[in-house]
Amino acid sequence: MRKIVSIFVFCLLFGGLINCQQTLSDKAKEYLRPVVVPAPLDNPTTKEKIELGKMLFFDPRMSGSNWISCATCHNPALGWSDGLSLGFGHDMKPLSRNTPTILNTAYQTHQFWDGRAETLEEQALGPVESSAEMSQDITVMIGELEELSVYKNLFDIAFPKEGLTRVNIAKALAAYERTIVSGESPFDRYLKGNLDEIDVSAKRGFVLFENKAQCSKCHSGFNFSDNGFHNIGLKDPNGNIDEGRWGAIGKEAPIKIRALVGAFKTPTLRDVALTAPYMHNGMYKTLEEVVDHYDRGGDDLEYLDPNMIKLKLTSEEKKDLVSFLKTLTGEQIQVVLPNLPQN
Repeated sequence: MRKIVSIFVFCLLFGGLINCQQTLSDKAKEYLRPVVVPAPLDNPTTKEKIELGKMLFFDPRMSGSNWISCATCHNPALGWSDGLSLGFGHDMKPLSRNTPTILNTAYQTHQFWDGRAETLEEQALGPVESSAEMSQDITVMIGELEELSVYKNLFDIAFPKEGLTRVNIAKALAAYERTIVSGESPFDRYLKGNLDEIDVSAKRGFVLFENKAQCSKCHSGFNFSDNGFHNIGLKDPNGNIDEGRWGAIGKEAPIKIRALVGAFKTPTLRDVALTAPYMHNGMYKTLEEVVDHYDRGGDDLEYLDPNMIKLKLTSEEKKDLVSFLKTLTGEQIQVVLPNLPQN
């Protein structure tokens, strides 16, 4: 009975009962979790790789100073981010971009804000080897890890006949990151027919998300991302110019592609209530500020995405959108910290 009522309300919200059962079915399918977490053929996921990757992820030996681990900036208690407007790196120096969550990166076709890495394996050692971030010499680190029997044994088990190599460090980290996926949210349960999982305001917000607010043009599918790159008109408060996707691949392109200048990857909205501050430069502290930005059509910048238009949302509609976004927070992963080997 609850499922029937849910379908009826859903149909009323979308303005009619014609083919309503099919409408709900199609809409639900768009947001359903994929059956399998994708992994490349050359790095199939195994429990041994996951165990090893988790240990590496939380080990400060991944940094040159031995003070910074991957989890320092991708903290599970902070939505797998760091809660800062801009990330920080080696010697506590601020970085130029906000630290993105690594939640659901397994479902992304590109990594980093500018998409310069296509796979988690390619991404994994980028921050580690960056002089601005973790400033580690991989060759030196491999030598240090080889002296620890725990690591040597784990690599031999996870990667028989290959053992501890630069490539396998990246593969192990990637395998662990593929386990960091969002849990079931109230919105997910609502789509299954559990009407009381989200309130009336959130239901109105979902309708706005799909229609007047046009959010779903970019934030689509299970991960609420089209995996694309867009210039959404973010005028940096400090006057900094970040070319985004164009800066990452522009040198390889024969001409300047307008759509890529100042364009950044569409982030997931899963657990978005936990990952403030927002945007690639961390300039917004609240979801309300983010909604206001889109409502005014962004800032008037060159190469602005044509989808950025004034929405003319009412104050109540803005509240409804935020209410909906908060229903995307899933059950949280209970992370048990690994026992790291001692020197």
